[in-house]
Amino acid sequence: MLFKDKVAEHQQVKMIEIKISQGAKPGHGGILPGKKVTKEIAEIRGVPVGKDVISPPAHSAFSTPLELMHFIQQLRELSGGKPIGFKLCLGKRREMIAICKAMVQTGITPDYIAVDGGEGGTGAAPLEFSNYLGSPGVEALIFIHNALVGFGIRDRIKILTTGRITSAFGVLKRMALGADAVYSARAMMLALGCIQALRCNTNHCPAGVATQNPGLTDGLVVSDKRRRVYMYHKETVGSAVELLQAMGLMHSSDLRPWHLMRRISPTEVHHYGELFHYLEAGELLKSPPPEAYARAMKAATADSFRHVTI
Repeated sequence: MLFKDKVAEHQQVKMIEIKISQGAKPGHGGILPGKKVTKEIAEIRGVPVGKDVISPPAHSAFSTPLELMHFIQQLRELSGGKPIGFKLCLGKRREMIAICKAMVQTGITPDYIAVDGGEGGTGAAPLEFSNYLGSPGVEALIFIHNALVGFGIRDRIKILTTGRITSAFGVLKRMALGADAVYSARAMMLALGCIQALRCNTNHCPAGVATQNPGLTDGLVVSDKRRRVYMYHKETVGSAVELLQAMGLMHSSDLRPWHLMRRISPTEVHHYGELFHYLEAGELLKSPPPEAYARAMKAATADSFRHVTI
């Protein structure tokens, strides 16, 4: 089996992520142009050299929340127990509730969920998709954290978050609101030398970052750029540690919503624990559910991503 041969047997593969959607273009899918499909890429992906590779917006392996859980279990077994997670840009809240119901029903959970905010960007997305689709990262993070807590499964799943996070404060903010870890794509690419020419899909990236054209990649001096990426990462993490120390905290896991203040008017300041309602463990398993979640709970079922009318 292709997946097992290329994943389970290779120590370089540390975990597997099922991409449901991304903040830059949720529901759109993608195309890797044939001119970017080199021999190396073709061998890895099992496709012909020089042919367009189409990544559809939907998966053929599953079409319901229950099937998604069984697919996660299948990947876990085929990979020899490597961590399995999925990435999504939150759209309809009932769909996330449906996934949580499937987790409870099957007892199968991913090792992590990567929450991508609608702020996520790429140089290869339609403008309307990158600018207007998907829930904002903060609201999506809080909702998904609450959903997992409410169904009593938060302790089994790590939450990663991304979406225009570039600073130490941005990292700590997301961790205070519910994330276990934060990752960044845009900032790392800028550190590498990306100039946001928006030519990622053309194979003509002038900085040599998003291209397989040897004439352009030769301009990316690895010995220089790796130092820049290393220093950006080191200084950002170092700044985050200093902020934690200034707050009197020993570890990022000590961060809570009330550590983060937000001005909401010229005369009012509230912490995020006051601005957003954080659920108690198992609260969504009780009847009736909290009012803010009642509509999504009623419309969601583990058997389908579609709206259920009762």
